[in-house]
Amino acid sequence: MHYVGLIIAIFVIDQVTKWSIHNSMNLYQSIPVIEDFFYLTYITNDGMAFGLTLPGGQATLSILSIIMTFVLIYFFWIEKNSHFTIKIGLSLIIAGAFGNLIDRLIAGKVIDFLHIKIGSYWEWYVFNIADTSVSIGMVFFIIHSFYFQEKTLNKASI
Repeated sequence: MHYVGLIIAIFVIDQVTKWSIHNSMNLYQSIPVIEDFFYLTYITNDGMAFGLTLPGGQATLSILSIIMTFVLIYFFWIEKNSHFTIKIGLSLIIAGAFGNLIDRLIAGKVIDFLHIKIGSYWEWYVFNIADTSVSIGMVFFIIHSFYFQEKTLNKASI
């Protein structure tokens, strides 16, 4: 049940931050938080991660997002007795997927606002809490595969 609480907490934080940015900034406005490193930059994204798009546009992306969210929830149910790294990873991915899915279904686009750059030399794509949650969830899967999966498989074969 703790994992459901994590999903809800991340989802709420994601939605509240997006709502706050939308209601307090103008589109394309950028506010330095740490000069030449971290900015709040309000943009919208009607594509996938990194602004990628699919044939069929928003409808295709929304349908695939709904299907993948249900697939993730199904995997979460299957893995309910798995190692905590799998459950945390899935929780974070589900929270992020659901946060961005709600945006797509309601507004047809996702609000992004976290912007990291190094002066005028380098910058990363603008992202949001949901994107961060999915990325951290994937890190938990990588950690699990390197450090825990073999031990879990060895125990299962005994």
